[in-house]
Amino acid sequence: MKGAETKRKVYKLMLANDEIHTFEYVIESLVKVCGHGREQAEQCAYLVHLKGICDVKRGSLKELTTMLTALSKLELTAKIEK
Repeated sequence: MKGAETKRKVYKLMLANDEIHTFEYVIESLVKVCGHGREQAEQCAYLVHLKGICDVKRGSLKELTTMLTALSKLELTAKIEK
């Protein structure tokens, strides 16, 4: 089992602070797109505000690419990192 885990690449969906959108908009977007609970989305929004960027989701490249596209359509700035 451990061998299978090391072969699977885990990527991070990084959300950047844009100084345009409200906390509420970002929170609602994370709930909708990433499937976060309200509390988790609030924590991510706060970290993005304080640090300028935060990994809001981890997973496969395919899964995160779909979320990246959805966040981009909501005019939020995000990227995928290894």
